[in-house]
Amino acid sequence: MNETKARQRQTKLKRPTPLPTEEQIREFIRTSKGPVGKREIARTFGIRGPDKIALKALMKQMSLTGDIAKGKRRFQKIGVLPPVDVLEITSIDKDGDLFAKPVNWGFDVPPPAILIVAKPGRGPALGIGDRVLAKLSPAGDDAYEARVTKRMPAGSGRLLGIFEPIAGGGRLRPVDRRYRHDVSISAENSLGALAGDLVAVDIIASRAHGPQQARVVERFGRMDRAKNLSLIAIHAHGLPHNFSDEAEEQARRCKAATLGTRTDLREVPLITIDGEDARDFDDAVWAEADTDPANAGGWHLLVAIADVSWYVRPGDALDRDAYARGNSTYFPDRVVPMLPEALSNGWCSLKPKEDRPCLAAHMWIDQHGKLLRHKFVRGLMRSVARLTYTQVQAAIDGHPDDTTAPLLEPILKPLYGAFASLLKARHERGTLELDLIERQILMNHEGHIKGVVPRARYDSHKLIEEFMITANVAAAERLENSAYPCVYRVHDRPDPERVAGLKEALGTLDLPAPNPTSARPADFNRILMKVRGGPHVHLVNTLVLRTQAQAVYSHHNVGHFGLALRRYAHFTSPIRRYSDLLVHRALIAAEKLGDGGWNPMQDPDLEVITSHISMTERRSAGAERETVDRFTAAYLGDKVDALFNGRVNGVSRFGVFVTLDETGADGILPMRNLPHDFYNLNEAQHSLIGQRHGLVLRVGDAVVVRLLETDDITGSIVFEYVEGSGRTSGNDNLHRSGRQKHGGKPKRRR
Repeated sequence: MNETKARQRQTKLKRPTPLPTEEQIREFIRTSKGPVGKREIARTFGIRGPDKIALKALMKQMSLTGDIAKGKRRFQKIGVLPPVDVLEITSIDKDGDLFAKPVNWGFDVPPPAILIVAKPGRGPALGIGDRVLAKLSPAGDDAYEARVTKRMPAGSGRLLGIFEPIAGGGRLRPVDRRYRHDVSISAENSLGALAGDLVAVDIIASRAHGPQQARVVERFGRMDRAKNLSLIAIHAHGLPHNFSDEAEEQARRCKAATLGTRTDLREVPLITIDGEDARDFDDAVWAEADTDPANAGGWHLLVAIADVSWYVRPGDALDRDAYARGNSTYFPDRVVPMLPEALSNGWCSLKPKEDRPCLAAHMWIDQHGKLLRHKFVRGLMRSVARLTYTQVQAAIDGHPDDTTAPLLEPILKPLYGAFASLLKARHERGTLELDLIERQILMNHEGHIKGVVPRARYDSHKLIEEFMITANVAAAERLENSAYPCVYRVHDRPDPERVAGLKEALGTLDLPAPNPTSARPADFNRILMKVRGGPHVHLVNTLVLRTQAQAVYSHHNVGHFGLALRRYAHFTSPIRRYSDLLVHRALIAAEKLGDGGWNPMQDPDLEVITSHISMTERRSAGAERETVDRFTAAYLGDKVDALFNGRVNGVSRFGVFVTLDETGADGILPMRNLPHDFYNLNEAQHSLIGQRHGLVLRVGDAVVVRLLETDDITGSIVFEYVEGSGRTSGNDNLHRSGRQKHGGKPKRRR
């Protein structure tokens, strides 16, 4: 009897479990909350032992025929996404709509289309490369709508860095200096990366102890030359840098514009004035004394701007790519242009002695620089000369060269005459006058860094700036009185709380401060004038700058606080700013100047567009700033242990931020590299104060520092305090550096 039961039990164990049907498997995957694996399917349908081989073959067949999508050991019904998922913004269409893909897709078929449903006025602007947590809902065949619930912090998931091989794989040297985790990459997850490769990785596992685990998802090549440092910023900030085939082809088909119905401006001696390193020339200027007796001492100005709208029409391939970029991005060794080279350096560049289409602003000002009237025309121009700021300034200062000598009396002096009147208007309205220094990276033809110097600032720079500001005001005025929308450049009033904080800080210097609720640019200027040439000039300029709001684009006009203007738009650079292209289109429609203007039947959502181009501007500014930091660190790399003069530009609980006088390089003076003491942070006075020995380091103070280390990949620079610099609050008996006092290695500071 026992033998019979044993045989029956053995027979029962050997009997194969029936495989589920394809429909049962599809239904199980469809009703699951997310992707499932073969293990979950086998457990659900009771499949054991050798029968799993048959299940594996069935699943493979279903994935080959497209019934289900296969990822790494996971399956799901094609196009089906979980109700909540992490998404990455991948593109922006001509209407400003954002599209995304699941971060953890990983299947052999393309992901479904996901449209981000915008919430106007809610949260920060999103751009390509940003990651969000979103609720998903089906929206038709193979498409989803996503409603963002949370923006993922920078550095979550995708990370950029340099691959360094180690036994069994490699590790990542992140380009983000703020990233503090160790990142390990196994050999099977390295994607064949070699030593020194710039790579993008996804963090696939984090542990309480030990390094994070990552997988290389893209390789960008070796980072073995200084000229490649800008590539880090391009990829780290997700800058679109490859034009679509359609846009490239459209640019190649462009050709010279004919006169047609345009105003012929070829006899007007317009000139371009740019820097020696300028890569495109999209504005030209000319001026003459106004012949109207009613405007004695006044001037007639002409600002001609490349007619980009003639070549880039709303909704075409060039327009879509230009919108995705939002603006050109400029690096020391290259430019990521808003338009392909055939336009940016070709048909839309106002080259001397060549006919170019333009949109021009005729403006008449009085002797005090007040804008009396203006008129916009669509013309054909021919620049008589391409000049540099240095050339023009030298000519005005009495040292003309062969090019500027014949232009001095008929062209340059009238320009400076009009400029003098515009300066009167600038001073009269009280434009904010901050004294800020911009760094310039000097490079040779081989891509090596020759030096880092403060960028020169001449009256010739200010002349072009004032002419462009006047044209921008004229454009805003014209559109404000038209049926077409204006994309304003707005700069809001400072936050009263920030001004109150500034008032408290200035009180410690016995300086007056603006009223927090009614501050004007002129109020700040009076403070800046009081400290000009004195010991607090750097401190006060820095504090006033940090008080200001950020300028953005908007179709709601709130004025421009910094320029003290009631209305202002960007009109003068459509070759490198999408905002200006929108203004050109509106002007063409308002003045009935032909094709390429604003189409009221296809009005885009300006709320979305202005939010997007404000984001792209911030993106480019961050990329440019970080790249200058990297080039500067590379330049200082062979100067470790040298002494430098600098200024404190910030204080915190973990150290002091210092800007070097000669190069403008920014670095950190960590607390451990200060003389041994207990330091208190006084936020109101923007200072760090030693308790025992009285060393005071305050924003704006002059210091001497020793360069300890640089990292050109992250752009970080580390200093050490040098004996004798800084100030004391009553006890001068200790100004030794940590290295001198403690025999080579500073003690830990608190």
